[in-house]
Amino acid sequence: MPAWRTISLWMDQLEEPLTPRAALEHDLDVDVLIIGAGYTGLWTAYYLKRHAPQLSVAIVEAQTAGFGASGRNGGWLMGNLLGEDRLLAGLAVEQRHQSFALLHGIPDEVKAVIDREGIDCDYRKGGALYCAARYPEQEASMRSYLAKLRGLGLSEADYRWLNPSELAQQIRVAKPYGGIFTPHVATLHPAKLVRGLARAVERMGVQIYEQTPVTHWQSGRVRTAKAQVRSRWVVPAVEGYANTLAPLGRYQLPVQSLIVATEPLSEALWDTIGLSQGQAFSESSRQVTYGQRTADNRLVFGARGGYQFGGRLRDNFDLTRSEVELRRYLFSELFPQLNNVDISHAWGGNLGMSRRFQPHMLCDREQGLALAGGYGGEGVGASHLGGRTLADLILQRDTLAVKQPWVLTEGGLSALKAWEPEPCRWLGYNAIIRSFVYEDKTLANLDSPPWRRQFASRVADFMEGFMQ
Repeated sequence: MPAWRTISLWMDQLEEPLTPRAALEHDLDVDVLIIGAGYTGLWTAYYLKRHAPQLSVAIVEAQTAGFGASGRNGGWLMGNLLGEDRLLAGLAVEQRHQSFALLHGIPDEVKAVIDREGIDCDYRKGGALYCAARYPEQEASMRSYLAKLRGLGLSEADYRWLNPSELAQQIRVAKPYGGIFTPHVATLHPAKLVRGLARAVERMGVQIYEQTPVTHWQSGRVRTAKAQVRSRWVVPAVEGYANTLAPLGRYQLPVQSLIVATEPLSEALWDTIGLSQGQAFSESSRQVTYGQRTADNRLVFGARGGYQFGGRLRDNFDLTRSEVELRRYLFSELFPQLNNVDISHAWGGNLGMSRRFQPHMLCDREQGLALAGGYGGEGVGASHLGGRTLADLILQRDTLAVKQPWVLTEGGLSALKAWEPEPCRWLGYNAIIRSFVYEDKTLANLDSPPWRRQFASRVADFMEGFMQ
């Protein structure tokens, strides 16, 4: 049996035996064939069977439920979507209000399902704290972002500025400049959620075949090593593994995010940090940091990883010493008292990044194709909306979810923006990351002269805008 427990802290903590389900060894005829037993595939199956229990639905999974990003992520269940401010800016005021309400409702919708299905996944809706906590430019950028949200019609009830003393009531960082609090985020145990969802859809009649990689797919037909599946609909729910199913790799690049977890910390130590209500937290830099206090009192902390030439998947997530120490440095900048704590787990995963950083939920009725992706590292919540939306599109349900600007129903795959060929992608990505690293090092050094600080930020702004 593969060493699936070593994938992440989350998979290691599962009490259930990680015995694989049977592989597919016989031909099938079904209404819907889903490729991938991660969040997107399982949520799609769940809502298809909930709204149309007569449908025959099967899932084929190359490894096991939770092997991909669904079992490796940072455990943020966000009530938003990557780039939502850009995507919703052009809508009429009432439409925009409805769209934000749809997004903000994601954590509560997930909570309703886990209660209904009896999935214990350490769900805590404590909101999220976006902290200006390492250098003063973070405060200016966050206040600018908050002003943009206000311009879109979002209120104090959605996103609220916290001054340093207000921030300290929830999280105590070393250099507080303030921060933004939103209630529309929950934290959870990702592997418990994905494994519980798999059991739930099986109870509803969905067939799941594990250790069954797809060798070929096309409209209405999928082949595996030992069998062929004919279906009216094919749903490739692979996100960060899109390059395993050509031509999807043109539209989603696999990039990596890397995470560490400490040993359980004492209550006395947590009293010096805060986060007593299950809050998620991040510090506002382009390193894309994220963290939470787990149910067993560990600090889980992640940051942006990398991209491999040609869009190759990273298979080995035994983090190097420098990868671990960068994350230790970043969380120790916030909490110096944790500089020497023991790190028990270090891991990472592949996630999907769409061109222009724009998520998509696509339905091509003529080809019988439905897919969602491009979550850009925010997939725990976005995949739930993606699965609900794909189910509604397949079943032709007239819902708010199918009327959003990220939903594509014309043009099939050609409606997606393709990434540039190599070496442009690799050169561009690495140039951008280098500009972000340079900015962060420059701004984190409070002795850097003003002209250098401005130059570093302007270069990073330019490079980030180039990719949008």
